[in-house]
Amino acid sequence: MPAPIPQFGVFLPQFNTSPDAVIATARTAEDAGFDSFWLMDHLYAPAAPPVDVPDSWILLTAIATATATIRLGHLVGCAPLRHPAVLAKMAATLDRISGGRLDLGLGWGSIEEEFARFGIEAGSPRVRSQRLAETLEILALMFTGERFDYAGKHFRLRDAWGLPVPAQDRIPFHIGGGGPTLTMPLVAEYADWWNCVAGARERMDQLAPLRGSARISAQYPVGLVHPGDDPEAVRAKLLRRMPESSWGPPVVGTPAELVDYFARERARGVDLFILRFHNHAPARTLDLFATQVAAPLRRAAADR
Repeated sequence: MPAPIPQFGVFLPQFNTSPDAVIATARTAEDAGFDSFWLMDHLYAPAAPPVDVPDSWILLTAIATATATIRLGHLVGCAPLRHPAVLAKMAATLDRISGGRLDLGLGWGSIEEEFARFGIEAGSPRVRSQRLAETLEILALMFTGERFDYAGKHFRLRDAWGLPVPAQDRIPFHIGGGGPTLTMPLVAEYADWWNCVAGARERMDQLAPLRGSARISAQYPVGLVHPGDDPEAVRAKLLRRMPESSWGPPVVGTPAELVDYFARERARGVDLFILRFHNHAPARTLDLFATQVAAPLRRAAADR
C-alpha cells in the first residue's frame, strides 16, 4: 500500500496579535495550499507578560467562516478548561459551521501555573489524564446524537445526548504530548493522530511504538531562509521565539535543505507536519514553503 501524501499545517499561537491578523494568515495559508491551520488553547500566553490572547474557539469559528477548504484545530485543546458535554457541543457546532473541517486536538493540560493562576480545580497529572480518557468517551457518545448514560470516576451523565451531530462521520481526535505513562496509552486507545509535541521530537522513535494505530503528526519550529537572508540571523530569531529547551532543535534552512530534512522526518513515520515559522508566517514565507518545500515532498510521495 503506498504511503499517504504528506500533509502540512501552520501553527500560529494567537497571543500578542489581533483576530483580524490571525484570520488573514489562515486565509493566506489556505490560498497557498496548506492542509490545516492550528491555534493554541490557553487563557493566557504561558511564559509571557500579559498580552492579548483571543479565545481559541471563537477565533476558530471566525476563521471557519472566512475560509473554505483548510482544516482547523488546536495544538492542543486543554481538556480541563471545559466539561466534556460543553466541549462536545462546541466541537459539533464548529464542525457544522466549517462544513466538516474540524480536527479535535486535546491534551490533559500540562501547565500547572495556568490552573493555579485562574483558579481551575484540575487535579494531579494522573487525575487529568483519567479525566481526558472519560472526556474522549463522552465526546464519542455525544457525537452519535443518541441518548446515553455515562458513569465514570470523574463525570456522570444521565439521559444525555448531543445535537446537532458533527458534519463529519467522525471528527478526528488528535492527542498531544510525549509522556509514555499518562499520554501514550490514551493515544493508543482513542486517537486518530498522535501529535508529537516539539519538545518530544528527539524521542519520537522511542515513543512511536506506543501509539497503537494512530498516525503521527509533529510540531516543528521552522526558520525558512529566503534568498538573501542570513541563516544565522534567522536561527537567532527563531530561538528567541521558540527556545530549544521547549521546542527542541531548531529547523533552519533554505527550501532545498528543508526538503531534505522533512524527507528524513517522513522516513520516521510523520504524516502531518505542523509548522510554526520564526517570522509569524507572512505570505512570502507561506508561499515559498508551499511551492518549494511542500510541493516537492508531495510529488515524491505520489511518484512512489
